[in-house]
Amino acid sequence: MSITIALLDAADQAAIDEVYRIGAAANEADLPDFPPFSQRHFEAALRHPMPGNLPLWALARLDGVPAGYLALELPQLDNIENATAEIVVHPACRRRGVGRALHEHAVRLLRERGRKRVLAMAVSALPGGPARSAAGAAFAASTGARPALAEVRRRLDATRLDDEGLAASLAEARSRAAGYRTVRWQGHTPEEYVADIAYLDGRLSTDAPLGDVQWEPERVDADRIRGADRALAARGRRRYHTAVRHEASGRLVAWTLLDVGATVDWHAFQQITIVDPEHRGHRLGLLAKVENLRHLLAHEPAVRVIDTFNAAENGHMVRINEQLGFRPVDGWTDWQLTI
Repeated sequence: MSITIALLDAADQAAIDEVYRIGAAANEADLPDFPPFSQRHFEAALRHPMPGNLPLWALARLDGVPAGYLALELPQLDNIENATAEIVVHPACRRRGVGRALHEHAVRLLRERGRKRVLAMAVSALPGGPARSAAGAAFAASTGARPALAEVRRRLDATRLDDEGLAASLAEARSRAAGYRTVRWQGHTPEEYVADIAYLDGRLSTDAPLGDVQWEPERVDADRIRGADRALAARGRRRYHTAVRHEASGRLVAWTLLDVGATVDWHAFQQITIVDPEHRGHRLGLLAKVENLRHLLAHEPAVRVIDTFNAAENGHMVRINEQLGFRPVDGWTDWQLTI
């Protein structure tokens, strides 16, 4: 049995197609309720990385047959001692050393580039939830990685929305939000909002619970927001934003984002929700989320389910999401390895 691993060239379409097929097969086997892989999104992650991120991908072959891949992301603007990793093995090639070989290859690559820590995620089943393989967590533990942050994926069934409950939530939020108003947009962030969105986006790495994850605050500026907009557009993500403006200062002080993939119109992700600490206590997060949910569904009537991830310890945001109707599906652990 022979395992070979080669770095992926973004210009090698045949190799990228092989990697995509591995990812699609693994996604279907491991997370059947997830939307099918979008090849456009997959390729754009390599060819159009998020600003400040260097992707390094590698393809493993088992006896000449494409068997697995490694996707590393190396931050370039901050966190330059960190990296994130994803190791995926085709279901037909598992338990034959491919994952271990990819892990060893990743450690070599990261050490050569001065990285000291790497983060990766693994899914797990929740009581009463759908079955999930424990292999990812067992593999992470076997490498010496430690669980650093527990997260939960929750799902909203958009076909069974509690319209009366949403209206009540919106009325509650508006009653607490005197002196604020919402603004909405689709796609790229309007230039007049870029500076405020950069500030709010940058707060995520300081305000969101990180558990034991060693991740320094990210420096987000207007150029980084513009670059992220371009990268997400290249992936085909249709983005719906609602922000809350503080009337007295004119600044955006809360923001949330929902997005829909390029090829699957029935699924959306609830992404960022952030409120400036100076303006908390006015139900601005709830206000933005309810209005943005309506914003999305008015333009994407085919959306049936919306997924979101929250740190298990982020009780405030979990309560808001559950108030809107999100319910737990499975657990996700951020594993951190010192290399």
